[in-house]
Amino acid sequence: MILIMIIGVIGKANVGKSTFFNSATDQSVPSANYPFTTIQPNIGISFVREKCVCREFKVQDNPLHSLCIDGNRFVPIKLIDIAGLVPGAHLGKGLGNKFLDDARQADALIHVVDASGSTDPEGKVIEKAHGDPLFDIKFVEEEFDQWVLSIVNRDWNKISRDMTNQKLKIEQILAKRLSGLSIIVDSISNAISHIGLTHKNPDKWTQEELLEFVRLIRRNSKPVLILANKADISSSKENIEKLKQQINLVIPCASEGELVLRKGAKKGLWYYLPGDPSFELKDKNLLNEQQKKALLIIHSVLDQYGSTGVQEAINTVCFKLLNLIIVYPVEDEIKLSDKKGNVLPNALLLRQGSTAKDLAANIHEDLAKGFMFAIDVRNKQRIGADYELKHNDVIKIISNTSRR
Repeated sequence: MILIMIIGVIGKANVGKSTFFNSATDQSVPSANYPFTTIQPNIGISFVREKCVCREFKVQDNPLHSLCIDGNRFVPIKLIDIAGLVPGAHLGKGLGNKFLDDARQADALIHVVDASGSTDPEGKVIEKAHGDPLFDIKFVEEEFDQWVLSIVNRDWNKISRDMTNQKLKIEQILAKRLSGLSIIVDSISNAISHIGLTHKNPDKWTQEELLEFVRLIRRNSKPVLILANKADISSSKENIEKLKQQINLVIPCASEGELVLRKGAKKGLWYYLPGDPSFELKDKNLLNEQQKKALLIIHSVLDQYGSTGVQEAINTVCFKLLNLIIVYPVEDEIKLSDKKGNVLPNALLLRQGSTAKDLAANIHEDLAKGFMFAIDVRNKQRIGADYELKHNDVIKIISNTSRR
């Protein structure tokens, strides 16, 4: 079974999360100007965009069996739109525990903030520029940290006793306690060492030290991209500059503009691929006045930021935060096809450092069980199970166990 990376979309209520989700997935979910429009998490498929290897190898993909458009490959990821948070969510306010629980399954998070400052901490509409995106970022992070802290704190005295009585390491106990967050023992060990708690008995750890531990674990296990949404509103520009001064990774975004561009492209009004810095009108006479006004605003966003930010956000999370690579598995190393003759039918996202055998396991567990060797299609060389894959590798797996 091919594994798909999961990106969670979080933020306070009414910042445009569902609009971003719709624009990134071409899926229509409720979005409205009031808190808690999203109650259950919406799940959809979005795509990472990268140059396809088809041009390098001078082959033609079969459009029915691959997501390659004009030499641009679109690789699927799963996007989860999680209902908005409010202050006090970790205490259950606004059904906060349910929302936070949905976020734990994500490999990384896109934190959507209202760059225009037109909503208060609870997501209610206020006069533009009166809201504070920096405060919103801090309170959402704090809610997430407090929720994880509540998990760690549960029966903390018992944890300390178990460690002594059963001769277990605190790293093992915490890894079991935080298994739902997909946090491994090594990450916990590194966090404990970083904070300086390695030689301190857990029953002597203070709440401040536990909170620092939780923050470090959250940053490492759930890396976050800040998406400065509503960048097309005039009051956003100043806030975006402030955010960039204090936060390393901020992507300005106009998700409503992206939604307009994708819908118009589907209708044939213009040519546009997600992530393009511009669009090409087919016939200006086909547009009504409302569409023309919307396009002027979108033009200004593209001129200022280079894109609407939606595709850039997905790519940044995958390639910069998660350090993923794209690998193309094929069954025929000459034709670059599967057994049915479909050229470059699959492109998979794998973590940097993945091996040839990891690729086999990602395709099907039987391929990994019978793994013999693989072939690097570029140089036709045999490679072993521990060969570390590179971005845009094209690989054939040789296995003595056929896929079922």
